[in-house]
Amino acid sequence: MGFWNSLKNELIDIIEWLDDSHDTMVYRFARHDNEIKYGAKLIVREGQCAIFINEGQLEQPKPQKWNVMEYDASKQSDVFEAGTYTLDTKNLPILSTLQGWKYGFDSPFKAEVYFINTTRFTHQKWGTPNPIMVRDPEFGPLRLRAFGSYSLKIKNPVLFLREVSGTKGRFTTENISDELRSLIVSRFTDTLGESKLAALDLASNYDELGRFVTQKMQDDFLQYGLELKQLVIGNISLPPAVTEALDKRSSMGVLGNLQQYSQFQAANAIEQAAKNPSGAASEGMAMGAGFAMASQMAQQFNQPQTPAPMPPPPQTTFHVAVNGQTTGPFDLHSLSQQLQTGQFTRHSLVWRAGMSQWQAAGEVAELKNLLGAIPPPIPPTL
Repeated sequence: MGFWNSLKNELIDIIEWLDDSHDTMVYRFARHDNEIKYGAKLIVREGQCAIFINEGQLEQPKPQKWNVMEYDASKQSDVFEAGTYTLDTKNLPILSTLQGWKYGFDSPFKAEVYFINTTRFTHQKWGTPNPIMVRDPEFGPLRLRAFGSYSLKIKNPVLFLREVSGTKGRFTTENISDELRSLIVSRFTDTLGESKLAALDLASNYDELGRFVTQKMQDDFLQYGLELKQLVIGNISLPPAVTEALDKRSSMGVLGNLQQYSQFQAANAIEQAAKNPSGAASEGMAMGAGFAMASQMAQQFNQPQTPAPMPPPPQTTFHVAVNGQTTGPFDLHSLSQQLQTGQFTRHSLVWRAGMSQWQAAGEVAELKNLLGAIPPPIPPTL
């Protein structure tokens, strides 16, 4: 009696799967020789489905072409969605084709049971292993790196089992992540090149790019029986050299007034020197001198550049004949003073360079304004 009881215990009464790994996509129910008792209970929880395989294949006709968009689990005879089932010929057609066990108690059957995780797999990472070469409208040729995350789920369990996981006892996201990552990088690179967005405008278009790539890759994922739920772009970065140049450019814009900045730096240097008068005194003085020089340079840069004053026009000078002797030359200011004292009159003979001969001062055009300022002599009284 004990022998028969132990033999019966080898047959499975309850088929179920509990998973805490959060990355298992397919799990093959483990049992010695795959023996399952006729009438056993199958428990399929939410976020799961179960597939029975008999002698290496599903007991249903294979379609000529899988239409992954029109997949309906309810129409798959050997695919069980969430619920509790009693395994018999009413809900499992493969039992009708199996031979009963030759022993006298409940007939067992041998089959493989695969549980498919139909929940969403999140936090899957993707990134560009090498920089992407793009032509930027502002900076010219650039190399960009990008990374982010994506989420997916199994949309067609039968297709996924046949085309991807196969007979593997435990299939995880790690087993397919490399292939999906390469696919994402290829489609993302193509999308980024076609968008022709400037590098400085990419940050404001992360959401749009992510949604566009998600839609563009649906057919690619469906070929595996998968559905890409969401693709998130975490960052698109420039090469270090370009980033450093942009940081310097931004720093100049933030500094603004170079004179005020140099004064601030000089004040900090003096403060640091005061805190450490021994070892840092000379260093602080050197820093202060450097900042002072920078301040002077900043003042020169900030001061408006005034044009050099124009040289005064050359003044006209005249020689004056006095008692048969040549005196001078005298400028107009000197001649004006001589007019006041009477030493120079409109009848005085004058000569300057360019004149052919001596002339009376009153006949020279350059002296008319000067002589006109002197009132004529008062006429004698009658």
